Amino acid sequence: MRPRHPVHVLGAGPGGLAAAAALGAHGIRAVVVEKSDAVGASWRAHYDRLRLHTTRRWSSLPGLPIPRAAGRWVRRDDFVAYLEDYARHHRIDLATGVEVGRIDRDPDGAAGPHDPDRGWLLRANGGRVLRASAVVVATGYNHTPRMPDWPGAEDFTGELLHARHYREPSRFAGRDVLVVGAGNTGAEIAADLAFGGAGRVRLAVRSVPHILRRSTLGWPAQAGAILCRRLPTGLVDRAARPLERLLPDLSDKGLPRPETGLYTRVRQGAIPVLDTGRTGLVRAVKRGLVEPVAAVASFDGDEVVLADGARLRPDAVIAATGYRRGLEPLVGHLGLLDGRGLPLVHGAQTHPAAPGLYFTGYANPISGMLRELSRDAVKIANAVARRLGSSRPLSSQRARGRAG
Repeated sequence: MRPRHPVHVLGAGPGGLAAAAALGAHGIRAVVVEKSDAVGASWRAHYDRLRLHTTRRWSSLPGLPIPRAAGRWVRRDDFVAYLEDYARHHRIDLATGVEVGRIDRDPDGAAGPHDPDRGWLLRANGGRVLRASAVVVATGYNHTPRMPDWPGAEDFTGELLHARHYREPSRFAGRDVLVVGAGNTGAEIAADLAFGGAGRVRLAVRSVPHILRRSTLGWPAQAGAILCRRLPTGLVDRAARPLERLLPDLSDKGLPRPETGLYTRVRQGAIPVLDTGRTGLVRAVKRGLVEPVAAVASFDGDEVVLADGARLRPDAVIAATGYRRGLEPLVGHLGLLDGRGLPLVHGAQTHPAAPGLYFTGYANPISGMLRELSRDAVKIANAVARRLGSSRPLSSQRARGRAG
């Protein structure tokens, strides 16, 4: 029996588009609802320099490879164009300008009169109420910019912005800039500023990152991560040490190698920085173009006070301090989130209290988010098909090769 209502997918980023395409391969009608006016909204908002740190091969979504012309390390604009092509290729039913604010169980049985799981109600802007036989939440890992609650920040007389609003270095030419946060985003922005004409660039580091080459002798770091991700943590920690030593020791520059093992840190949520080489962080620090400093403790008028007591007077502070998932208004009342605001279940799993409600894209795996989104899309589609009694299971290999 066909369900009375479609599966609704929330978010037209790579996770949502991949899930919709995989559902379509089962013959299941899926509608992607997106609050912006186009696919890939968060990707369009990233800084201009961005290239994927995962290879083209392992960044493609099910059913359509990224074109070879995009190169091995795909640029932001090329990836956005690929998402647009992907939506057209799979004839994805896309409803833009629709923002779902809350998900509730449907008391009337949205998936049909014989469905014991009832289905879902989606309450959207404009007073709209959408009914769904199942829901895939794919609103994105980088949803809501997170700014630390620094004392005195509201009175800072310089410019303070989140990394979400950084595009390129020209407007910072000749200026003194402090970048806060030494993850991949902070590292790339600091290097971009340093090689792009900023007068002085400092990088505030709370936890010293592990740094690896993005690729060594043609072997991408992602390939090693895929091979190692299910191995014991201690073994991977030991195996990673020689790879880290392929890069210069920057201890004398204020960026020592971490004492904690690389995979131990990954398990704690800290992905290593992947250095791009000629215009990367390591070269910028080695040449003195980026100066690592202590973490930010507070602001005092036109000064930034660091954890070691030092005071800086930058013209601008760029906070590469991460994002919140922003899921609390949407599903917080259903008891599906942990203390960090992350879903208790992921991929093809659904919570016993919320059958037919799936989440994808809320982890940051060392093997590459896009690769895992693609794998999750196929698993979710198979799970939805079983729940709705539609089609036979779709393998990951079949999904990758399917024309859609």
